[in-house]
Amino acid sequence: MTAGPSTHATAPEAPTPEVLRAQLATVLARARARSAALTDCVDESELIAQHSPLMSPLVWDLAHIGNQEELWLVRDVGGREPVRRDIDEIYDAFKHARADRPALPLLNPAEARGYVAEVRDKVWDILDRSPLAGRPVERDGFAFAMIAQHEQQHDETMLATHQLRSGPAVLRAVPAPDPVHAVTPEEVVIPGGEFTMGTSTDPWALDNERPAHQVNVATFALDVAPVTNGQYREFIADGGYDRAELWSERGWAHRRSAGLTAPQFWERDGAGDWWRRSFGILAPLNPNQPVVHVCYFEAEAYARWVGKRLPTESEWEKAARWDPATRRSRRYPWGDEEPGSEHANLGQRHLEPAGVGAYPRGRSPHGVDQLIGDVWEWTSSDFLPYPGFAAFPYREYSEVFHGGDYKVLRGGSFGTDQVACRGTFRNWDHPVRRQIFAGFRCARDVTESA
Repeated sequence: MTAGPSTHATAPEAPTPEVLRAQLATVLARARARSAALTDCVDESELIAQHSPLMSPLVWDLAHIGNQEELWLVRDVGGREPVRRDIDEIYDAFKHARADRPALPLLNPAEARGYVAEVRDKVWDILDRSPLAGRPVERDGFAFAMIAQHEQQHDETMLATHQLRSGPAVLRAVPAPDPVHAVTPEEVVIPGGEFTMGTSTDPWALDNERPAHQVNVATFALDVAPVTNGQYREFIADGGYDRAELWSERGWAHRRSAGLTAPQFWERDGAGDWWRRSFGILAPLNPNQPVVHVCYFEAEAYARWVGKRLPTESEWEKAARWDPATRRSRRYPWGDEEPGSEHANLGQRHLEPAGVGAYPRGRSPHGVDQLIGDVWEWTSSDFLPYPGFAAFPYREYSEVFHGGDYKVLRGGSFGTDQVACRGTFRNWDHPVRRQIFAGFRCARDVTESA
């Protein structure tokens, strides 16, 4: 199943230890600045409150970030004495469901801030001393990068908590850009054939992205852009939520039991116009932005309504990475260079998806827009291991979720940091989840002519 060398993504040139150390310091500092911004903007009562049973109190996320950093960087990589061994069980995400965490003896906000600061002070010293080589967990700074990714993932979770909280708006960001070019045609045809999926060369890739392997994908058509609010509004107007034939059996049962009638956070006024509540601000629905806060079943029903389907995970990745001119898989749709503000809507620069057509420099070689950033995109694939998968550095990151009730999402959202987003990155969640920043695009089969 291993790909030939001509089809692999180019391995990044190994930086010097000094350059690598600076890169790791940058991603760690960026994550911590974001964690502080998401927790310093609310008072103590809001930090300890549970804003939804689906989410932890913000103060739990903050201390959990520090505890993971202590476990891996202070104790494992640094070989130092524990800072707070007594709280390991409290902040073990597998020991307590989110709904139960408010009842735990959590660190209060001042204690949590002091704890994460003490851990980080030790980590700076460990980073300075680490050879960034040797054991696999230390090689190329993997453990430091893993912790930066972990913190940014929790930052996105905390951002979702902010979306669920009630009360005045506390987050600020400049508006997302409007389209700068027309997204035409509506879809593109991706020719069938093999491509290299996953990676064996990206030093900071997580275990579920590995190893690189060849996948043969049949010819298919894919929407050039994610489904927009305006398009989804037409689905609602055509009775999409009332037509059982558009939904899978399980999806229809969930639509009825959960009382779904529109994407989460949509509200209709007395005149019949749609508005969307975003981080405490109610504004008229922007028809050009990708729809967000829809579950897998809603995406599936919409796709059936337009006579299409959701793409598979391998179809999504081929559209995002495969360059037919060079016959190799890129790291990103636009190439191997790191994302810039001209490529994609990432990193919480904006608090909303950008209008479709806002990032022409982020297009894939096949002409597909906005595959990275804006909204996580539901695929039809279950979360399963790749051939040759090996858990690293611990089973609980990916392996324990394989084969469960999870669908794969790809591409990242406006709330995803670039360190935790690339063409191979895999996210997963239950198909009923709507609090995540998820949207979708549609695909369809193409019959190849003889």
